[in-house]
Amino acid sequence: MRHRTCRTVTYGTVLLAAAIIEQEKSLLQASVDIDTGEALTERQKAVLDAALRLLVEEGDQLTMTAVARRASCSKETLYKWFGDRDGLLTATVQWQASKVRVVPVDRKGLDLASLTASLERFASDWLKVISSDTSIALNRVAVGRAGPIRRKDGKDDLGAIVLENGRFALARRLKPVLEAGRQAGLLEFSDAEAAFRTFFGLVARDVQIRLLLGDRLELTDAVIGGDAVRATQQFLALYGAKTGPQGL
Repeated sequence: MRHRTCRTVTYGTVLLAAAIIEQEKSLLQASVDIDTGEALTERQKAVLDAALRLLVEEGDQLTMTAVARRASCSKETLYKWFGDRDGLLTATVQWQASKVRVVPVDRKGLDLASLTASLERFASDWLKVISSDTSIALNRVAVGRAGPIRRKDGKDDLGAIVLENGRFALARRLKPVLEAGRQAGLLEFSDAEAAFRTFFGLVARDVQIRLLLGDRLELTDAVIGGDAVRATQQFLALYGAKTGPQGL
């Protein structure tokens, strides 16, 4: 009887472990999908917007209880959707970053006009996002919580979360467009990361640091649109192919 009980417990433990692995896979897949915002329900988006507002108002004092209260949902729901506070913070940053859209391009029929439109849209969206009160507050909190290792006080390294799911995630989404431009003979570069950083710098210039330091820039839609066009043209002047079927 003792031997049978041991086998039953072992079998149950294996089933439990398998269930946990499957749950972790589901959470990982959800985290990946949130990067574009396409997998989120309207209710989940509302919860993440509530979390963003709390970050603006309370900084890094964000708690699952506070988000549940603000979003009028249960903590159990938050844990089911996001896993823990770290998962919630990651999803919140991903949701904010997903507002910077990358216009899909047809690799086979890519021309200069469609490449330019994709880059301009990315630049415009990114300037709108980083100049929003939400992003300014989020980045200020992230800088204050930044560190090379997990903080000793047990709080999440929001700086690392913002970096991984903000700037690095945007690079992963735009680099394929740059690579497509190179394959179509529209762009010339040897390092996609270097090309991305150049474009990023041309778009941002000193705007983000000035906003973080409290400068009240007048970034109207017209100003942002003009800056996006200017940055794209400057990038194409630097990296546009000088020869080839679609050369500048």
